[in-house]
Amino acid sequence: MTGLFTVLLVSALIAIGLGSAVVPPGDTVRYLWSALTGGTISADEVTRYQIIWQIRTPRVLLAVVVGAGLAAVGAAIQALVRNSLADPYILGVSSGASVGAVAVSLFGALSVLGIYAVSAGAFIGAIGATILVYAIAYGNVGVSPLRLVLTGVALSFGFQAVMSVMIYFTPTSEATGTVLFWTMGSFGAATWGSLPITTVFVLAGIVVLRRSGRSLDVMSLGDETAASLGIDATRSRKTLFVVTAVMTGTMVAVSGTIGFVGLVIPHITRMLIGATHARLLLVAPFIGAILMVCVDLLARTLVAPRELPLGVLTAIIGVPVFIYLMRRKSYVFGGK
Repeated sequence: MTGLFTVLLVSALIAIGLGSAVVPPGDTVRYLWSALTGGTISADEVTRYQIIWQIRTPRVLLAVVVGAGLAAVGAAIQALVRNSLADPYILGVSSGASVGAVAVSLFGALSVLGIYAVSAGAFIGAIGATILVYAIAYGNVGVSPLRLVLTGVALSFGFQAVMSVMIYFTPTSEATGTVLFWTMGSFGAATWGSLPITTVFVLAGIVVLRRSGRSLDVMSLGDETAASLGIDATRSRKTLFVVTAVMTGTMVAVSGTIGFVGLVIPHITRMLIGATHARLLLVAPFIGAILMVCVDLLARTLVAPRELPLGVLTAIIGVPVFIYLMRRKSYVFGGK
């Protein structure tokens, strides 16, 4: 863990210093230290200081939080629905968030929240989509993983259709930009104001998921096995779905939809350390955070001054990795 933390710290410092305006590592550390301790800097360094502290630092920290959260939620969701293809967005969260964000952008709802209106709309849409999926999937014997997955996939198409209709009847450049953001992902809107709330929800969720590691281990084997070991799978699944939904909704509200991270990172981690969720949910967040910091750095430097959507890069990385996992005969879901 010390090694992963060191890699994450070094990656974050490098990412904060690099960009259209490159700041040497020594100056980057000095600016960060000045900001944290209330130190002083010379007048000719004010511009670089503001770039480091006001723009890049909250962005990189948000990448750390979202990367860690997506990896943790992906690992938990795959166990909860017993599906190796599951990711944090399988229950229609991303599509619901997109509808909420586009609705706020087009119709001016929640304008009282100012710059946070679109994020609030996305969060409300994400949570609303999750509640709707769960309510529809609920049957006489509770909620089965298969019903949840099928309902989530079906409603995702429905939410996408609603979003497309809204865009079709309001074909403005602002609407198109909003859709691109919420469907491809970006940390460009990161601010010190939104970072604390996201961090608290995500870190608290990771703690809850890790403490539920034994339940996830058992539920990944089936509800009958869980019952034989004294675990109420239905109750545990309901509680953990609430946790993952809130985490995912919070992340989507500030970063949009970033694919493949929550799908691939849990599998990579299982290959490295095994399938025990207590360890998986400790290591996977670090790997997800490191990957996201690196991907965000590439997104804003490869074609600078333009910025690539994060979803493009995560797909370029994730597709070959997932194909490799599929073809690696010795690898199966839940183990090596």
